[in-house]
Amino acid sequence: MTTTTIGGARLLSIAQAAELLGLSTKTIRRRIAAGDLPAYRNGRRLIRVKASDLNRLFRRIPTARN
Repeated sequence: MTTTTIGGARLLSIAQAAELLGLSTKTIRRRIAAGDLPAYRNGRRLIRVKASDLNRLFRRIPTARN
C-alpha cells in the first residue's frame, strides 16, 4: 500500500480508504460528494483523503441507560 504524506498528513487513495474501512469505493465517493469526508484533488483525476479524516464517517451509537 503506497501512501503519500504532505505536511505530516497521511493521504490515501479512495481505494485504500475503502479497503481500510471495509467499505466500497462507491460509498467513499458518495461520502465525499455529500460533504461528510473532505477530499483533495491533484490534477484532473487523482483524489486523496486524509487518513485522520476517516474517523469523521463514524458516530457513536447511544446506549440505553439502566
